Amino acid sequence: MRKILASAFAASAALALAACGSTEDASADAEADTVEMPADEALAPVTEEPVEAPVAEPTAEETAAVDANAAADEAGAAAAAAAADVAAEAAAASEETTE
Repeated sequence: MRKILASAFAASAALALAACGSTEDASADAEADTVEMPADEALAPVTEEPVEAPVAEPTAEETAAVDANAAADEAGAAAAAAAADVAAEAAAASEETTE
């Protein structure tokens, strides 16, 4: 009984798959959907002049971010200079105490 049911199921599945595919004319050749173009068109000389790209103006947020980064860089440089001064004073003080 199982063999009969299995073969009936296989036959119905095959018929269902065959029914899904249909064509208007079976003798028509299939055409591929491509975007290829003849080489003459692809290698044709360009006659148009290039257009100059517009220059983008920075937004207020971008300008503020640049200003904040510049201020942070200046503060970092000032902090580094102050640290160097403190290190130099500490080195001078330690030399005085050891002498």
